Amino acid sequence: MRGITISYRYDGDEAEWQATIRTFIEAIDADPEAAGKFTYQVAVADDGKSRVHWGRWDSAETLAHVQSQPYFQAFAPKVKQFSGETLTTTGHDITLKSSGW
Repeated sequence: MRGITISYRYDGDEAEWQATIRTFIEAIDADPEAAGKFTYQVAVADDGKSRVHWGRWDSAETLAHVQSQPYFQAFAPKVKQFSGETLTTTGHDITLKSSGW
């Protein structure tokens, strides 16, 4: 399984940020080609500004499918906009995990 960790700082309109994240996650869950094969989780740190996104997928085909969808193409630029110059991304292979993750 592959994954990505995205982190950045954001101090803009919280309602706009939450709506953007919610729309993206709902689109993943509603996409029969992605549901259960591509998962996404987002956290706001205790400081209220630091944001962390974790994406996981089962195959290169699933990732390519998600990246080709209008919901992804609308979401990715918004994350870049929210993050300004603070965006960092780290791709990774998931080697071990607890149940439920």
